Amino acid sequence: MYEDILFPYDGSDGASAILEHAADIADWVDATVHVLFVADTTRDSVTVVEGRTVDALAQQGETTVEEAADALTARGVDYDTDVVQGNPAPTIAEYAERYDYDLIVMPTHGREGLSRYIIGSVTEKVIRLSSIPVLTARMQPDERLAFPYENILIPTDGSTGAVHAAEHGLSLAAAVDATVHALSVVDDASLGLDVRSAASESDGEQAATDAVDDLVSEADSYGVRNTVTHIEHGDPAEEILECIDSNDIDAVVMGTTGRRGTDRILLGSVAEKTARSAPVPVITVARNRNPRPSVV
Repeated sequence: MYEDILFPYDGSDGASAILEHAADIADWVDATVHVLFVADTTRDSVTVVEGRTVDALAQQGETTVEEAADALTARGVDYDTDVVQGNPAPTIAEYAERYDYDLIVMPTHGREGLSRYIIGSVTEKVIRLSSIPVLTARMQPDERLAFPYENILIPTDGSTGAVHAAEHGLSLAAAVDATVHALSVVDDASLGLDVRSAASESDGEQAATDAVDDLVSEADSYGVRNTVTHIEHGDPAEEILECIDSNDIDAVVMGTTGRRGTDRILLGSVAEKTARSAPVPVITVARNRNPRPSVV
């Protein structure tokens, strides 16, 4: 499914917990975890120690990736480590693309202090910038981190971006034999001033139905055996969260862009809100990336 997983790491408690999830995935698919620390060049971290000019962040990074290496060694997971300098978000996105990694795994919050770079805003920037699928997880008390996933939610509006992300989600579901929940949300706020218009409501319902039907048809070609469809009305981000809670969803796979119209759901802001708020891992997929991971 995945062969090479990039894990930007800052050593925080939340990041350590997500590292365990990355290790679970890597162990299942026999992948290599590439641990990366980015010494933030947008911050002043250079100091003088015993007459030598040193970069305190880079030194901290070496210690931090060693901690991750120890954890992965204990799990028997293949890994390598690297410490680089740069502006964190673009550096992470460019690094993943340069080495053609299959997945980036990041927490949505990191620690305060010298090495804080995996905070929510940085993660959201990576989601926007990355051509590589990005798995994010909050690691809150109500967070559910279980792998292999049993129930995967794929929101769709039928747009090119949504279809592209769905292909990735279906490949993942087929690899772990998960049930796919296809969700399309009729965003009533986008139907115009008169949401009571029968024509507008009918058009929105039909578009949502077509989107989930297309996804279910595509699921069959991927060998996904179990599918469930959901058509909802309301705010897309809120309905996604409600669907997660109501259906014991283990992970969400969604696009970062979608259709602007009566059934828009996968706008970047919705993807970011979901990644920030969902109590389960969220995999965001950009449209300019081959979505089909090789299945082992």
